[in-house]
Amino acid sequence: MFALMLRLSSLAFALAALAASAAAQQAYSLRSPDGRLEIRIRTGERLSWDLLVRGRAVVENATASIRIDGKRLGAPFRPRGAKERSQDAVLEPQVKLKFARIRERYNELRIEAEGGLAATFRAYNEGAAYRLETSLPAARVKVQEEEAVFRFPQDYLVYYPEEESFFSHNERTYSPHKLSGLKAGTLASLPAVVDAGGVKIALAEAGVEDYPGLWLRAAGGPALEAVFPPYPLKESLAKDRDFRVVEAADSIAETRGARTFPWRALAVAEKDGDLLTNMLVWLLQEPSAIPDASWIRPGKVAWDWWNACNVYGVDFRSGVNTATYKYFIDFAAKYGLEYIILDEGWYKLGNVLEVVPEVNMEEITSYARQKNVGVILWVVWKTLADQLQPALDQFARWGVKGIKVDFMQRDDQKLVRFYHDLAREAAKRKMLVDYHGAQRPALMTRTWPNIISTEGVKGLEWSKWSSEIQPTHTVMLPFTRMLLGPMDFTPGAMRNAARGSFAAIFQTPMSMGTRCHQLAMYVVYESPLQMLSDSPTNYLREPEMMEFLGPVPSTWDETVALDAKIGEYVVVARRHGKDWYVGAMTNWTPRELDVTLDFLPQGEYLMTAYEDGVNASRVGMDYRMTKTRANRSTRLKIRLAPGGGWAARLTPAK
Repeated sequence: MFALMLRLSSLAFALAALAASAAAQQAYSLRSPDGRLEIRIRTGERLSWDLLVRGRAVVENATASIRIDGKRLGAPFRPRGAKERSQDAVLEPQVKLKFARIRERYNELRIEAEGGLAATFRAYNEGAAYRLETSLPAARVKVQEEEAVFRFPQDYLVYYPEEESFFSHNERTYSPHKLSGLKAGTLASLPAVVDAGGVKIALAEAGVEDYPGLWLRAAGGPALEAVFPPYPLKESLAKDRDFRVVEAADSIAETRGARTFPWRALAVAEKDGDLLTNMLVWLLQEPSAIPDASWIRPGKVAWDWWNACNVYGVDFRSGVNTATYKYFIDFAAKYGLEYIILDEGWYKLGNVLEVVPEVNMEEITSYARQKNVGVILWVVWKTLADQLQPALDQFARWGVKGIKVDFMQRDDQKLVRFYHDLAREAAKRKMLVDYHGAQRPALMTRTWPNIISTEGVKGLEWSKWSSEIQPTHTVMLPFTRMLLGPMDFTPGAMRNAARGSFAAIFQTPMSMGTRCHQLAMYVVYESPLQMLSDSPTNYLREPEMMEFLGPVPSTWDETVALDAKIGEYVVVARRHGKDWYVGAMTNWTPRELDVTLDFLPQGEYLMTAYEDGVNASRVGMDYRMTKTRANRSTRLKIRLAPGGGWAARLTPAK
């Protein structure tokens, strides 16, 4: 009898344990508003999830957890309750990029678990995202690790911006690899774009604050995993700009015990062109921290560094001096460009308060005010950080409109704090910030709309010393790096080399591909501060070019991807006010593309178009400008030379 009772007791205990386990292991489903995307979430011994597009899994058994003060949260993940929420609103960005009005529409599920952890998932029509949240009693905690593993059901192709280390400008090439072809541990910046059987999945993040940036690492199979730069303990400065971490903690962040962590985002595009219009990263950012942003003035800027201040046909010696910058100002005023930049050389390196004798800053800024041209000053970030308050106050006294901040090369927690702190301090003085030398600030432009543009892209400057800025690269960028946010590629070369004719010349650089390839970048590439990188003298010798480059906007009310294939070609139309612009670019493959202008409203338009000349495959500068009438029924056959382009402006006919 005792043995029977013991067996019955053991069975009851087992059944109770099984029931408790079943209660803890729960499954949830969350769909996008249009029903195309589904996130399937499982809890229990782990927090795991799948992403399905039209019923087909494209991410499978992805996992997430976080280790804080030595304790892993999320493994197990024991739910205490779940709450659903939906949002449907129309937002108007303070600084436009793709659209004047953006639909914010998502379904959300927040799952609260034991141990002070919660996970929030969102399903947008544009993609999926999740973030972790802690409510720990300690005011400050150390985060040793955040696990985010993205597993795929097949060995997909991935466009992977491979990196060598966390110390990087994030100026990378997005090279295609099979996931299994990446050596385990291979590092990458963002985004990695996975071709999941035709559906593109771009891995990114948003809402990065008081935390390091997310990087990716190959997991040795059909998976990518998150990795983060550790918290710096000791740093060493080389010259004035390379401030490296020489000793790091065994943690990635020291932060608040009660907080939300950044979003882990997966932008989804069923057509390649949808990557150009996807606003997921912007939508996931925190709302603007600048209540009144009416003073923020997007526009174009005449830039000195790429062309090495090489103006000619003048009666003064060109270089980093007052006369040269007044020449830049005159050029900007002539064509309605909003800004000029004084890049490296205007101050004595190591001290932004000491202007070189050849530059009279008061004279330059006074002259610029008379011409309604703003002045932007380039600075090394570490020098500025060491002199932040007196430097910004001095810039404000001069009437400087913005700063171009360079050479950060990091996005550990300390540098992420710097990006936010500098944007805040600049906003107090109504100054723009253009971040070069890092990618991460591109993910902060909704929160800080005075971050007017960002680099972290292998841009045109590389053509001064390298042959890597080929059309195969420039046509890849709209589908990859540009997904994150503004991309300061700095286009505008007037010396254009056909394939086989390029040479990297530092003082008098050229671009690879045709003249129209460069023009099209002003429509295809997004940057509210868009550079004209070549010498003003070269532009002044090209009045037909300036008929386009003078009026072309740097922000857009509407964007339509007309035709696109990742890394091969792109055709996009954008509207600013009542004017429309169209840009087309191809890689080294010549193409004929059929384009219908049915995106136009009713009515007649005057179309000024720039197309590759008949000899553009031999002489990259060869082009033809035409002026015709067009309407929404017009069908165009766009012919692109190898490395070619096409650009047009359409204005309502009077």
